[in-house]
Amino acid sequence: MGAQYSSPTSPRTPGAARRRVIGLAWPLIVSNLTVPLLGLVDTAVVGHLPDSRYLGGVTLGATLFSFLYWGFGFLRMGTTGLAAQACGRGDRDDLIRLLGQSLILAALIGLGLIALHPLLIPLGLSLLDGSAAVTAEADTYARLRILSAPAVLANYALIGWFLGRGESRVTLVLMIVNNVANILLDLLFVVGFGMTTDGVALASVMADYLAFVTGIGWALHVWRGWGWRRVTGVFGPVAGYQRLLGVNAALFIRTLCLLFAFAFFHAQGAQLGDVTLAANAVLLQFVLLASYGLDGFAHATESLVGQQIGADDEAGFRRVMRAALEWSLATAVLASAGFALGGEALIRLLTDLPDVRAAAMRFLPWMVAMPVLAAGSYLLDGVFIGATRTRAMRDTMIIAVLAGYLPVWWITQPLGNHGLWLAFVSFTLARGGLLGLIFWRNWRQRAWFSAALDA
Repeated sequence: MGAQYSSPTSPRTPGAARRRVIGLAWPLIVSNLTVPLLGLVDTAVVGHLPDSRYLGGVTLGATLFSFLYWGFGFLRMGTTGLAAQACGRGDRDDLIRLLGQSLILAALIGLGLIALHPLLIPLGLSLLDGSAAVTAEADTYARLRILSAPAVLANYALIGWFLGRGESRVTLVLMIVNNVANILLDLLFVVGFGMTTDGVALASVMADYLAFVTGIGWALHVWRGWGWRRVTGVFGPVAGYQRLLGVNAALFIRTLCLLFAFAFFHAQGAQLGDVTLAANAVLLQFVLLASYGLDGFAHATESLVGQQIGADDEAGFRRVMRAALEWSLATAVLASAGFALGGEALIRLLTDLPDVRAAAMRFLPWMVAMPVLAAGSYLLDGVFIGATRTRAMRDTMIIAVLAGYLPVWWITQPLGNHGLWLAFVSFTLARGGLLGLIFWRNWRQRAWFSAALDA
Protein backbone atom coordinates (compact mmCIF):
# COMPACT_ATOMS: atom_id res chain seq x y z
CA MET A 1 0.00 0.00 0.00
CA GLY A 2 1.16 3.53 -0.72
CA ALA A 3 1.74 6.34 1.71
CA GLN A 4 -1.14 7.07 4.02
CA TYR A 5 -3.10 10.20 4.72
CA SER A 6 -6.10 10.90 6.92
CA SER A 7 -9.12 9.40 5.15
CA PRO A 8 -12.69 10.58 5.83
CA THR A 9 -14.20 9.20 9.00
CA SER A 10 -16.99 6.67 8.67
CA PRO A 11 -20.50 7.77 9.75
CA ARG A 12 -20.95 6.06 13.12
CA THR A 13 -24.70 6.57 13.57
CA PRO A 14 -27.72 6.52 11.25
CA GLY A 15 -28.14 10.27 11.77
CA ALA A 16 -24.52 10.91 10.83
CA ALA A 17 -24.97 8.81 7.70
CA ARG A 18 -28.05 10.81 6.68
CA ARG A 19 -26.18 14.08 7.17
CA ARG A 20 -23.20 12.78 5.20
CA VAL A 21 -25.40 11.71 2.28
CA ILE A 22 -27.31 15.00 2.06
CA GLY A 23 -24.11 16.97 2.58
CA LEU A 24 -22.58 15.32 -0.48
CA ALA A 25 -25.77 15.29 -2.53
CA TRP A 26 -26.97 18.90 -2.37
CA PRO A 27 -24.02 20.44 -4.29
CA LEU A 28 -24.48 17.79 -6.97
CA ILE A 29 -28.20 18.53 -7.25
CA VAL A 30 -27.50 22.27 -7.53
CA SER A 31 -24.81 21.67 -10.17
CA ASN A 32 -27.30 19.56 -12.15
CA LEU A 33 -29.76 22.45 -12.08
CA THR A 34 -27.20 24.79 -13.68
CA VAL A 35 -27.14 22.73 -16.88
CA PRO A 36 -30.58 23.68 -18.28
CA LEU A 37 -29.83 27.34 -17.48
CA LEU A 38 -27.00 27.24 -20.03
CA GLY A 39 -29.31 25.70 -22.62
CA LEU A 40 -31.86 28.45 -22.02
CA VAL A 41 -29.24 31.16 -22.52
CA ASP A 42 -27.90 29.54 -25.69
CA THR A 43 -31.44 29.38 -27.04
CA ALA A 44 -32.24 32.95 -26.07
CA VAL A 45 -29.01 34.38 -27.54
CA VAL A 46 -29.17 32.50 -30.85
CA GLY A 47 -32.95 32.69 -31.01
CA HIS A 48 -32.75 36.47 -31.46
CA LEU A 49 -30.57 36.21 -34.56
CA PRO A 50 -32.32 37.12 -37.85
CA ASP A 51 -32.43 33.59 -39.30
CA SER A 52 -33.85 30.46 -37.66
CA ARG A 53 -31.13 28.28 -39.20
CA TYR A 54 -28.70 29.50 -36.52
CA LEU A 55 -30.90 28.24 -33.70
CA GLY A 56 -31.49 24.98 -35.54
CA GLY A 57 -27.76 24.56 -36.15
CA VAL A 58 -26.83 25.12 -32.51
CA THR A 59 -29.60 22.78 -31.36
CA LEU A 60 -28.52 20.06 -33.77
CA GLY A 61 -24.83 20.46 -32.97
CA ALA A 62 -25.41 20.53 -29.22
CA THR A 63 -27.51 17.37 -29.50
CA LEU A 64 -24.70 15.62 -31.35
CA PHE A 65 -22.15 16.51 -28.66
CA SER A 66 -24.51 15.63 -25.84
CA PHE A 67 -24.66 12.07 -27.16
CA LEU A 68 -20.96 11.96 -28.04
CA TYR A 69 -19.67 13.18 -24.68
CA TRP A 70 -22.29 11.25 -22.71
CA GLY A 71 -20.84 8.11 -24.25
CA PHE A 72 -17.54 8.83 -22.46
CA GLY A 73 -19.16 9.52 -19.11
CA PHE A 74 -17.46 6.37 -17.83
CA LEU A 75 -14.38 8.53 -17.21
CA ARG A 76 -16.30 10.23 -14.42
CA MET A 77 -17.96 7.12 -13.01
CA GLY A 78 -14.93 4.83 -13.06
CA THR A 79 -12.71 7.47 -11.51
CA THR A 80 -15.22 8.11 -8.73
CA GLY A 81 -15.40 4.50 -7.58
CA LEU A 82 -11.65 3.90 -7.65
CA ALA A 83 -10.85 7.24 -6.01
CA ALA A 84 -13.41 6.64 -3.26
CA GLN A 85 -11.88 3.26 -2.43
CA ALA A 86 -8.35 4.71 -2.40
CA CYS A 87 -9.64 7.51 -0.19
CA GLY A 88 -11.20 4.96 2.19
CA ARG A 89 -7.87 3.13 2.40
CA GLY A 90 -6.08 6.43 3.02
CA ASP A 91 -3.76 5.69 0.09
CA ARG A 92 -2.56 9.03 -1.25
CA ASP A 93 -0.15 7.47 -3.76
CA ASP A 94 -2.99 5.61 -5.44
CA LEU A 95 -5.11 8.77 -5.50
CA ILE A 96 -2.36 10.68 -7.33
CA ARG A 97 -1.71 7.84 -9.78
CA LEU A 98 -5.40 7.42 -10.45
CA LEU A 99 -6.00 11.08 -11.31
CA GLY A 100 -2.94 11.21 -13.52
CA GLN A 101 -3.88 8.03 -15.36
CA SER A 102 -7.48 9.20 -15.80
CA LEU A 103 -6.32 12.53 -17.21
CA ILE A 104 -3.93 10.83 -19.63
CA LEU A 105 -6.70 8.49 -20.78
CA ALA A 106 -9.04 11.47 -21.22
CA ALA A 107 -6.42 13.34 -23.25
CA LEU A 108 -5.78 10.36 -25.53
CA ILE A 109 -9.49 9.83 -26.19
CA GLY A 110 -10.07 13.56 -26.69
CA LEU A 111 -7.21 13.87 -29.19
CA GLY A 112 -8.51 10.76 -30.94
CA LEU A 113 -11.93 12.37 -31.33
CA ILE A 114 -10.33 15.50 -32.79
CA ALA A 115 -8.32 13.39 -35.24
CA LEU A 116 -11.43 11.46 -36.31
CA HIS A 117 -13.78 14.45 -36.52
CA PRO A 118 -13.77 14.60 -40.35
CA LEU A 119 -15.53 11.22 -40.21
CA LEU A 120 -17.51 11.53 -36.98
CA ILE A 121 -19.20 14.89 -37.56
CA PRO A 122 -20.70 14.18 -41.02
CA LEU A 123 -21.85 10.75 -39.83
CA GLY A 124 -23.47 12.13 -36.68
CA LEU A 125 -25.20 14.99 -38.46
CA SER A 126 -26.51 12.67 -41.15
CA LEU A 127 -28.18 10.57 -38.46
CA LEU A 128 -29.85 13.66 -36.98
CA ASP A 129 -31.41 14.41 -40.37
CA GLY A 130 -31.67 18.21 -40.34
CA SER A 131 -32.33 20.45 -43.34
CA ALA A 132 -29.40 21.46 -45.57
CA ALA A 133 -29.19 24.99 -44.12
CA VAL A 134 -29.44 23.84 -40.50
CA THR A 135 -26.94 21.02 -41.07
CA ALA A 136 -24.45 23.50 -42.54
CA GLU A 137 -24.66 25.65 -39.40
CA ALA A 138 -24.43 22.56 -37.19
CA ASP A 139 -21.29 21.53 -39.09
CA THR A 140 -19.73 24.93 -38.36
CA TYR A 141 -20.64 24.55 -34.70
CA ALA A 142 -19.33 20.98 -34.49
CA ARG A 143 -15.96 21.61 -36.12
CA LEU A 144 -15.19 24.19 -33.46
CA ARG A 145 -16.87 22.37 -30.57
CA ILE A 146 -14.82 19.19 -31.11
CA LEU A 147 -11.71 21.12 -30.04
CA SER A 148 -12.99 21.00 -26.47
CA ALA A 149 -12.98 17.18 -26.35
CA PRO A 150 -9.76 16.81 -24.29
CA ALA A 151 -10.96 19.41 -21.78
CA VAL A 152 -14.48 17.97 -21.48
CA LEU A 153 -13.20 14.45 -20.87
CA ALA A 154 -10.51 15.68 -18.48
CA ASN A 155 -13.21 17.54 -16.55
CA TYR A 156 -15.10 14.24 -16.24
CA ALA A 157 -12.00 12.70 -14.66
CA LEU A 158 -11.47 15.66 -12.33
CA ILE A 159 -15.10 15.71 -11.20
CA GLY A 160 -15.01 11.96 -10.60
CA TRP A 161 -11.80 12.24 -8.59
CA PHE A 162 -13.04 15.05 -6.37
CA LEU A 163 -16.36 13.29 -5.87
CA GLY A 164 -14.57 10.09 -4.89
CA ARG A 165 -12.71 12.10 -2.26
CA GLY A 166 -16.05 13.35 -0.95
CA GLU A 167 -15.53 16.91 -2.18
CA SER A 168 -18.78 17.44 -4.04
CA ARG A 169 -18.61 21.19 -3.48
CA VAL A 170 -15.58 21.29 -5.78
CA THR A 171 -17.66 19.67 -8.52
CA LEU A 172 -20.27 22.40 -7.97
CA VAL A 173 -17.60 25.09 -8.33
CA LEU A 174 -16.31 23.54 -11.57
CA MET A 175 -19.82 23.37 -13.03
CA ILE A 176 -20.54 26.97 -12.04
CA VAL A 177 -17.25 28.18 -13.55
CA ASN A 178 -18.02 26.33 -16.78
CA ASN A 179 -21.62 27.47 -17.12
CA VAL A 180 -21.13 31.08 -16.02
CA ALA A 181 -18.14 31.48 -18.34
CA ASN A 182 -20.12 29.92 -21.17
CA ILE A 183 -23.03 32.30 -20.67
CA LEU A 184 -20.82 35.38 -20.49
CA LEU A 185 -18.78 34.35 -23.54
CA ASP A 186 -22.01 33.60 -25.43
CA LEU A 187 -23.12 37.16 -24.84
CA LEU A 188 -19.71 38.58 -25.71
CA PHE A 189 -19.22 36.70 -28.98
CA VAL A 190 -22.79 36.72 -30.29
CA VAL A 191 -24.21 40.00 -28.96
CA GLY A 192 -20.94 41.91 -28.64
CA PHE A 193 -18.92 40.70 -31.63
CA GLY A 194 -21.82 39.82 -33.93
CA MET A 195 -20.82 36.17 -34.33
CA THR A 196 -23.42 33.45 -34.88
CA THR A 197 -23.15 29.67 -34.54
CA ASP A 198 -19.37 29.86 -34.41
CA GLY A 199 -19.56 32.24 -31.44
CA VAL A 200 -21.68 29.83 -29.40
CA ALA A 201 -19.30 26.96 -30.16
CA LEU A 202 -16.21 29.03 -29.33
CA ALA A 203 -17.78 30.11 -26.03
CA SER A 204 -18.33 26.46 -25.07
CA VAL A 205 -14.75 25.51 -25.99
CA MET A 206 -13.21 28.32 -23.95
CA ALA A 207 -15.48 27.65 -20.97
CA ASP A 208 -14.55 23.95 -20.97
CA TYR A 209 -10.84 24.77 -20.89
CA LEU A 210 -11.34 27.38 -18.18
CA ALA A 211 -13.10 24.78 -16.01
CA PHE A 212 -10.26 22.34 -16.72
CA VAL A 213 -7.61 24.86 -15.62
CA THR A 214 -9.65 25.57 -12.47
CA GLY A 215 -9.89 21.85 -11.68
CA ILE A 216 -6.19 21.23 -12.27
CA GLY A 217 -5.32 24.16 -10.05
CA TRP A 218 -7.47 22.73 -7.26
CA ALA A 219 -5.91 19.29 -7.70
CA LEU A 220 -2.40 20.75 -7.50
CA HIS A 221 -3.44 22.47 -4.28
CA VAL A 222 -4.52 19.08 -2.91
CA TRP A 223 -1.21 17.52 -3.98
CA ARG A 224 0.78 20.22 -2.19
CA GLY A 225 3.03 18.57 0.38
CA TRP A 226 2.41 15.03 -0.87
CA GLY A 227 5.72 14.79 -2.71
CA TRP A 228 6.05 14.96 -6.48
CA ARG A 229 8.04 11.72 -6.65
CA ARG A 230 4.75 9.84 -6.40
CA VAL A 231 3.56 11.28 -9.69
CA THR A 232 6.05 9.10 -11.57
CA GLY A 233 3.68 6.13 -11.16
CA VAL A 234 1.31 7.87 -13.55
CA PHE A 235 3.70 7.25 -16.43
CA GLY A 236 4.35 3.60 -15.67
CA PRO A 237 3.85 0.64 -18.03
CA VAL A 238 0.57 0.02 -19.81
CA ALA A 239 -0.21 -2.80 -17.38
CA GLY A 240 -0.55 -0.16 -14.69
CA TYR A 241 -3.68 1.10 -16.45
CA GLN A 242 -5.34 -2.31 -16.44
CA ARG A 243 -7.52 -1.59 -13.43
CA LEU A 244 -8.78 1.72 -14.80
CA LEU A 245 -9.36 0.35 -18.29
CA GLY A 246 -11.18 -2.71 -16.96
CA VAL A 247 -13.64 -0.66 -14.92
CA ASN A 248 -14.19 1.87 -17.71
CA ALA A 249 -14.62 -0.66 -20.52
CA ALA A 250 -17.63 -2.23 -18.79
CA LEU A 251 -19.08 1.21 -18.06
CA PHE A 252 -18.60 2.24 -21.70
CA ILE A 253 -20.65 -0.73 -22.96
CA ARG A 254 -23.29 -0.02 -20.33
CA THR A 255 -23.48 3.63 -21.44
CA LEU A 256 -23.82 2.63 -25.10
CA CYS A 257 -26.79 0.45 -24.16
CA LEU A 258 -28.37 3.38 -22.32
CA LEU A 259 -27.80 5.66 -25.29
CA PHE A 260 -29.43 3.06 -27.52
CA ALA A 261 -32.46 2.90 -25.22
CA PHE A 262 -33.04 6.66 -25.46
CA ALA A 263 -32.32 6.81 -29.19
CA PHE A 264 -34.73 3.93 -29.80
CA PHE A 265 -37.39 5.67 -27.72
CA HIS A 266 -37.04 8.86 -29.78
CA ALA A 267 -37.06 6.94 -33.07
CA GLN A 268 -40.20 4.98 -32.22
CA GLY A 269 -41.90 8.11 -30.93
CA ALA A 270 -41.19 9.78 -34.27
CA GLN A 271 -42.90 6.88 -36.04
CA LEU A 272 -46.07 7.69 -34.09
CA GLY A 273 -46.31 11.20 -35.53
CA ASP A 274 -45.04 14.72 -34.90
CA VAL A 275 -47.52 15.46 -32.12
CA THR A 276 -46.59 12.32 -30.20
CA LEU A 277 -42.89 13.02 -30.72
CA ALA A 278 -43.32 16.55 -29.36
CA ALA A 279 -45.42 15.32 -26.41
CA ASN A 280 -42.76 12.77 -25.50
CA ALA A 281 -40.08 15.48 -25.67
CA VAL A 282 -42.13 17.49 -23.15
CA LEU A 283 -42.62 14.49 -20.88
CA LEU A 284 -38.94 13.60 -20.95
CA GLN A 285 -38.35 16.93 -19.21
CA PHE A 286 -40.24 15.41 -16.25
CA VAL A 287 -37.80 12.48 -16.30
CA LEU A 288 -34.92 14.96 -16.42
CA LEU A 289 -36.27 16.96 -13.47
CA ALA A 290 -36.63 13.84 -11.33
CA SER A 291 -33.14 12.71 -12.31
CA TYR A 292 -31.58 15.89 -10.89
CA GLY A 293 -32.48 14.82 -7.37
CA LEU A 294 -32.10 11.07 -7.78
CA ASP A 295 -28.75 11.43 -9.52
CA GLY A 296 -27.50 13.67 -6.72
CA PHE A 297 -28.11 10.99 -4.12
CA ALA A 298 -26.78 8.27 -6.43
CA HIS A 299 -23.52 10.17 -6.90
CA ALA A 300 -23.21 10.74 -3.16
CA THR A 301 -23.71 7.00 -2.72
CA GLU A 302 -20.89 6.27 -5.17
CA SER A 303 -18.47 8.23 -3.04
CA LEU A 304 -19.59 6.97 0.36
CA VAL A 305 -19.96 3.31 -0.64
CA GLY A 306 -16.50 3.35 -2.22
CA GLN A 307 -14.99 4.91 0.88
CA GLN A 308 -16.58 2.32 3.19
CA ILE A 309 -15.35 -0.52 0.99
CA GLY A 310 -11.88 0.99 0.84
CA ALA A 311 -11.86 1.32 4.62
CA ASP A 312 -13.22 -2.24 4.99
CA ASP A 313 -16.04 -0.86 7.15
CA GLU A 314 -19.08 -3.08 6.68
CA ALA A 315 -21.10 -1.39 9.41
CA GLY A 316 -20.49 2.01 7.82
CA PHE A 317 -21.51 0.58 4.45
CA ARG A 318 -24.84 -0.59 5.86
CA ARG A 319 -25.52 2.77 7.50
CA VAL A 320 -24.72 4.63 4.28
CA MET A 321 -26.97 2.31 2.27
CA ARG A 322 -29.93 2.79 4.57
CA ALA A 323 -29.49 6.58 4.63
CA ALA A 324 -29.14 6.79 0.84
CA LEU A 325 -32.23 4.63 0.39
CA GLU A 326 -34.26 6.85 2.71
CA TRP A 327 -33.22 10.04 0.89
CA SER A 328 -33.76 8.54 -2.56
CA LEU A 329 -37.23 7.24 -1.74
CA ALA A 330 -38.24 10.54 -0.14
CA THR A 331 -37.05 12.41 -3.24
CA ALA A 332 -38.90 10.03 -5.57
CA VAL A 333 -42.16 10.31 -3.63
CA LEU A 334 -41.93 14.11 -3.59
CA ALA A 335 -41.26 14.18 -7.33
CA SER A 336 -44.20 11.89 -8.06
CA ALA A 337 -46.48 13.98 -5.85
CA GLY A 338 -45.27 17.17 -7.52
CA PHE A 339 -45.95 15.76 -10.98
CA ALA A 340 -49.41 14.59 -9.91
CA LEU A 341 -50.34 17.99 -8.51
CA GLY A 342 -48.48 20.29 -10.89
CA GLY A 343 -47.98 18.20 -14.02
CA GLU A 344 -50.63 19.99 -16.05
CA ALA A 345 -49.21 23.39 -15.14
CA LEU A 346 -45.70 22.27 -16.10
CA ILE A 347 -46.93 20.99 -19.45
CA ARG A 348 -48.60 24.35 -20.10
CA LEU A 349 -45.34 26.08 -19.21
CA LEU A 350 -43.35 23.91 -21.63
CA THR A 351 -45.60 24.20 -24.68
CA ASP A 352 -48.32 26.48 -26.07
CA LEU A 353 -49.50 23.99 -28.71
CA PRO A 354 -52.98 22.68 -27.80
CA ASP A 355 -52.59 19.31 -29.51
CA VAL A 356 -49.20 18.69 -27.91
CA ARG A 357 -50.57 19.69 -24.51
CA ALA A 358 -53.51 17.31 -24.90
CA ALA A 359 -51.25 14.45 -25.95
CA ALA A 360 -48.84 15.08 -23.07
CA MET A 361 -51.72 15.09 -20.59
CA ARG A 362 -52.85 11.65 -21.81
CA PHE A 363 -49.47 10.17 -20.92
CA LEU A 364 -48.84 12.20 -17.75
CA PRO A 365 -49.67 9.22 -15.44
CA TRP A 366 -46.47 7.54 -16.66
CA MET A 367 -44.53 10.55 -15.35
CA VAL A 368 -46.28 10.39 -12.00
CA ALA A 369 -45.20 6.77 -11.60
CA MET A 370 -41.72 7.10 -13.08
CA PRO A 371 -39.74 8.65 -10.15
CA VAL A 372 -40.80 5.95 -7.67
CA LEU A 373 -40.30 3.17 -10.22
CA ALA A 374 -36.87 4.49 -11.25
CA ALA A 375 -35.46 5.33 -7.81
CA GLY A 376 -33.98 1.87 -7.35
CA SER A 377 -32.06 1.90 -10.62
CA TYR A 378 -30.50 5.29 -9.87
CA LEU A 379 -29.46 4.35 -6.34
CA LEU A 380 -28.11 0.93 -7.28
CA ASP A 381 -26.07 2.44 -10.10
CA GLY A 382 -24.40 4.54 -7.41
CA VAL A 383 -23.73 1.51 -5.21
CA PHE A 384 -22.22 -0.57 -7.99
CA ILE A 385 -20.08 2.31 -9.28
CA GLY A 386 -18.73 2.96 -5.78
CA ALA A 387 -17.98 -0.75 -5.35
CA THR A 388 -16.51 -0.87 -8.90
CA ARG A 389 -18.75 -3.82 -9.74
CA THR A 390 -19.06 -2.48 -13.25
CA ARG A 391 -19.33 -5.81 -15.06
CA ALA A 392 -22.59 -6.44 -13.23
CA MET A 393 -23.84 -3.05 -14.45
CA ARG A 394 -22.86 -3.90 -18.01
CA ASP A 395 -24.45 -7.34 -17.99
CA THR A 396 -27.72 -6.28 -16.36
CA MET A 397 -28.05 -3.34 -18.76
CA ILE A 398 -27.63 -5.64 -21.77
CA ILE A 399 -30.22 -8.07 -20.36
CA ALA A 400 -32.62 -5.21 -19.56
CA VAL A 401 -32.46 -3.99 -23.18
CA LEU A 402 -32.62 -7.36 -24.92
CA ALA A 403 -34.96 -9.25 -22.57
CA GLY A 404 -37.05 -6.37 -21.20
CA TYR A 405 -37.19 -3.23 -23.30
CA LEU A 406 -37.33 -4.60 -26.85
CA PRO A 407 -39.67 -7.57 -26.23
CA VAL A 408 -42.15 -5.42 -24.30
CA TRP A 409 -42.09 -2.80 -27.05
CA TRP A 410 -42.67 -5.47 -29.71
CA ILE A 411 -45.62 -7.00 -27.86
CA THR A 412 -47.26 -3.67 -26.96
CA GLN A 413 -47.01 -1.91 -30.36
CA PRO A 414 -50.82 -2.01 -30.74
CA LEU A 415 -51.01 0.25 -27.66
CA GLY A 416 -49.16 3.03 -29.50
CA ASN A 417 -47.37 5.53 -27.28
CA HIS A 418 -48.68 3.87 -24.12
CA GLY A 419 -46.90 0.73 -25.27
CA LEU A 420 -43.70 2.69 -25.88
CA TRP A 421 -43.80 4.20 -22.38
CA LEU A 422 -44.59 0.77 -20.92
CA ALA A 423 -41.51 -0.62 -22.66
CA PHE A 424 -39.36 2.23 -21.32
CA VAL A 425 -40.68 1.74 -17.79
CA SER A 426 -40.13 -2.03 -18.10
CA PHE A 427 -36.53 -1.34 -19.13
CA THR A 428 -36.04 0.88 -16.08
CA LEU A 429 -37.57 -1.70 -13.74
CA ALA A 430 -35.48 -4.49 -15.28
CA ARG A 431 -32.29 -2.48 -14.71
CA GLY A 432 -33.13 -1.83 -11.10
CA GLY A 433 -34.55 -5.28 -10.44
CA LEU A 434 -31.55 -7.19 -11.78
CA LEU A 435 -29.09 -5.01 -9.90
CA GLY A 436 -31.30 -5.34 -6.82
CA LEU A 437 -31.10 -9.14 -6.95
CA ILE A 438 -27.31 -9.01 -7.16
CA PHE A 439 -27.15 -6.44 -4.39
CA TRP A 440 -29.41 -8.49 -2.10
CA ARG A 441 -27.43 -11.68 -2.72
CA ASN A 442 -24.18 -9.91 -1.83
CA TRP A 443 -25.83 -8.27 1.18
CA ARG A 444 -27.10 -11.59 2.52
CA GLN A 445 -23.77 -13.32 1.86
CA ARG A 446 -21.77 -10.37 3.25
CA ALA A 447 -19.87 -10.38 -0.04
CA TRP A 448 -19.54 -6.68 -0.77
CA PHE A 449 -16.10 -6.62 0.79
CA SER A 450 -14.66 -9.60 -1.10
CA ALA A 451 -12.99 -8.81 -4.42
CA ALA A 452 -14.54 -5.36 -4.55
CA LEU A 453 -12.81 -4.72 -7.88
CA ASP A 454 -14.32 -7.00 -10.50
CA ALA A 455 -12.54 -5.60 -13.58
